[in-house]
Amino acid sequence: MIRGFEMGEDIKELPSEQSKIYYPSEDVVNNANVKEYEKMYEYSINNLEDFWEKDADRLDWFEKWDNVLDKSNPPFFKWFVGAKTNIIHNAIDRHLKTTNRNKIAFIWEGEPGDKKVFSYHELNYEVTRMANAIKSMNIKKGDIVTIYMPQIPELVFAMLACAKIGAAHSVVYAGFSHNALSDRIEDAKSKLVITADGGWRRGKIVDLKSIVNDALDQPATKVVENCIVVKRTGQNVVMKEGRDIWYHELLQDKSIETKCETERLDSEDMLFILYTSGTTGKPKGVKHTHGGYQVYTSHVHRNVFDIKSEDRYWCLADPGWITGHSFIVYAPLINGTTTMLYEGAPTYPNPNRVWEMIERYSVNILYTSPTAIRGFMRFGDDWVNKHDLSSLRLLGSVGEPINPEAWKWYFEIIGKTRCPIMDTWWQTETGGFMISPYPITGLKPGSATKPLFGIDADVVDENGEEIKSNEEGLLVIKKPWPGMARTILGNDERYKEVYWSKFEKQGWYLAGDSARKDEDGYIWVIARIDDVLKVSGYRLGTAEIESAIVSHPAVAEAAVIGLPDELRGNAIHGFAILMDGIEESEDLQKEIILHVREEMGPIAMPKVVKFVENLPKTRSGKIMRRVLKAQEMGEDPGDLSTIES
Repeated sequence: MIRGFEMGEDIKELPSEQSKIYYPSEDVVNNANVKEYEKMYEYSINNLEDFWEKDADRLDWFEKWDNVLDKSNPPFFKWFVGAKTNIIHNAIDRHLKTTNRNKIAFIWEGEPGDKKVFSYHELNYEVTRMANAIKSMNIKKGDIVTIYMPQIPELVFAMLACAKIGAAHSVVYAGFSHNALSDRIEDAKSKLVITADGGWRRGKIVDLKSIVNDALDQPATKVVENCIVVKRTGQNVVMKEGRDIWYHELLQDKSIETKCETERLDSEDMLFILYTSGTTGKPKGVKHTHGGYQVYTSHVHRNVFDIKSEDRYWCLADPGWITGHSFIVYAPLINGTTTMLYEGAPTYPNPNRVWEMIERYSVNILYTSPTAIRGFMRFGDDWVNKHDLSSLRLLGSVGEPINPEAWKWYFEIIGKTRCPIMDTWWQTETGGFMISPYPITGLKPGSATKPLFGIDADVVDENGEEIKSNEEGLLVIKKPWPGMARTILGNDERYKEVYWSKFEKQGWYLAGDSARKDEDGYIWVIARIDDVLKVSGYRLGTAEIESAIVSHPAVAEAAVIGLPDELRGNAIHGFAILMDGIEESEDLQKEIILHVREEMGPIAMPKVVKFVENLPKTRSGKIMRRVLKAQEMGEDPGDLSTIES
């Protein structure tokens, strides 16, 4: 029997993994913000502009729009045309006139254990001071500020301060190499960089200021005029006279006032640039704007995570990624949520750091990645079971398809079978969730379930034709949505080519993922198109094979690649990280290979499985399979600027 969570009764074992459905409890369903799916979804697709106009009315606007959607120049769609707004007006300003003024906005904890709490009033105070500091650096509306900081409150202040004065921010994840940082500064033409002396990670100081200094020594970054430095660690750093200034010293200047008007902006004015991880080529500066982004991200956050006024919400991502932009900073603040922010490694100094914090702060919603979940699994259940996690009522997954084994562990061990898992599919380019359950949705482990309201998602063949249930195809979005990226910075043609050229006649967005849709309409994302392996004429998704390897009880995490093979075209080579305490052996390798054969059939059986201590990943947790392939073939792995150190 599989333990479900509908009225406390078991769910019968069904014939195939795909058919197993976990239904939310009656209590979860009755208290959900979303009460019904099918009719509401149909209405949202057939009345797209009316649906989003009504949703936008939840927010405050300086001036309302003339048109909800301008489709005159596809794929460069515009939303809420003619409206005057600023995302800060909805994220901070409007809360100051309500009881949210004294509500906690952020609870921050540093890796060493230091703590800070900010109410919405206190957040406004800090953001205003940061905004005035940035303005004193000759930054004005339309400029792009590069931010390279650890996960400390000042990172959030800097993002919000840029938006408040009409400047755009380009957050570069702290830990990228100086070359990756300088490339992004050059592309954004940033006159100002905001950084810190360092940050804490796994008990050690990450020397951020030295990386910034190396980046700013490059000829391409001479456009930078100033660098604001936040003192976090207190270590000695090299400060360049005339360019670098300590933030705390800047705040002592009497000209840095505690009042700053929020800039009135056009709905389509640029909010931020965020560079994709670069695993498939030169990073792209994806552009998002104020109006549509604030409507969309706050809408999906409120409804998918079923946000209540009393919730304490924790997204384990970093603000340096789109997950952090949308679901640590902007959407939670717009929705008046209390959000956790943590600086360091989730398993430092012990594997129970996250579970201890959930218990101590009474966290209600946890949102993290399958990579992190598998990492927690590796340490076993005992570290979790030391703690009372009864405050949790909802779980979320982000970043890649979650394998059923990790899903079940997350559901049973962390959620104690009480907490529905919101498995979200979306991208940097989409701004927010696109395919995900609502808390009323029946869940299938490994499936992101169905498109959200207003999202016309489908799986089609190479010609755009509808395909049969459970056949693999291309994931597409058939209608525009408010949170969509507007372009790639400085490269409209690349934006059209990458995302819209494949189905230009139909006007569809190509997600770049392969997927299948089952007989219930549930969508199963398989892999990036580039990660699909061709073996003996068959197309196999890396995620499916990796999931089969991880379903072996000895394996914590896995990756697979295809290498040239005379007989099969490509042969599958697997790489596995074993659970703590499991010893490597040839017998175990053979056992895992046969396990995959049993799970998926002989065509998916790896030729070899190697045991490794770690896998090359981007800092957002995505496995860099091209690096594994280059290593195995003795080739140059290419750009490693985004790899996790």
